[in-house]
Amino acid sequence: MIFQRAALREFASTALTVFVALFAIVLSTQLVRLLGQAAGGKVASEAVMALLGFGALRYMSVILSLTLFIAILLSMSRSWRDSEMVVWFSTGVSLTAWIRPVLVFALPLTVLVAVLSLYLAPWALNKSAEFRTRMSNRDDVAQMSPGSFRESSQADRVFFVESGEGKEGAVKNIFVSTTDKGKLGVMVAGDGYTQTVENGDRFVVMLEGRRYEGVPGSPEYRVMEFERYAVRIETREAQGVEARPYLRTVEELLADPTPPNNGELAFRIGLPIAALNLALLAIPLSFVNPRAGRATNLLTALLIYLMYSNLLSITQAWVAQGKLSLSGALWSLHGGMFLLLALLFAWRAYAHVPRAWANR
Repeated sequence: MIFQRAALREFASTALTVFVALFAIVLSTQLVRLLGQAAGGKVASEAVMALLGFGALRYMSVILSLTLFIAILLSMSRSWRDSEMVVWFSTGVSLTAWIRPVLVFALPLTVLVAVLSLYLAPWALNKSAEFRTRMSNRDDVAQMSPGSFRESSQADRVFFVESGEGKEGAVKNIFVSTTDKGKLGVMVAGDGYTQTVENGDRFVVMLEGRRYEGVPGSPEYRVMEFERYAVRIETREAQGVEARPYLRTVEELLADPTPPNNGELAFRIGLPIAALNLALLAIPLSFVNPRAGRATNLLTALLIYLMYSNLLSITQAWVAQGKLSLSGALWSLHGGMFLLLALLFAWRAYAHVPRAWANR
């Protein structure tokens, strides 16, 4: 059918443009945040790209839902604005006839949103949490990169290594600053290496260096020269990932139906349902009156999307607090939005019935 093929072609081209724009915005925002954390020492520099990939996968379901809504809304708004809808109506194509091409376009994306929301996004969050924990469990010297100052996990020492020699554990031009009971100690050495003893303790060993020790602000300092000086590295105990609802799989959430787990399920199941509702809602919301402002319908659609998105988060919180059941949250929110969809369809369809026929 020419009508359906034309609609699907325009939906696809608009969706591609919208997706690229939204994905670029989300990716750049995440990259700036991660680079800021890496500069502050909260995230290892080598972990930025991996965390960026996990973050992109996490937000992909929301991006696709918004892409679906905006693509259908913009495509149909253009048809109203260019009076193409009048031509379709004159050939016997009603407003409800748009439901079929919209569903054909929206259903595959809705299935993809469901897979992302139920399985891939939690997996990405879990892997991101594991990656962050593994990076934070590394000892101080393991986190130290050549040419940069690195503060220890206890904030009582600062390490600096200019470069490595290529041999495992060997470093050159070492600087270590320590603070203990109000005294400041500074150690410098041209060569050194890391060493692990039998009981598992790790040390950074400096060779042929000096140690300066004293109280800041006091002129009394001690200067010592040493042939070999070992500084124990405080290796933190490995920590596991805390089991939170948003990190659990669907099977784990269903096996333990506590209010927080049900709240997470309400959010995950609600995302694909909301994507489908929004796709259909874009049909009546796309109406543009050529005599009125073109931005009116877009502002209305934006407000409805924000309201729907906020209600999705609110119902998740209510279910997690035990104020609302899982089935009650799904039926009340998405059923109410479907009722609004039906009312908008009826109102928009009645608005285009000829007046002579409507007065009978």
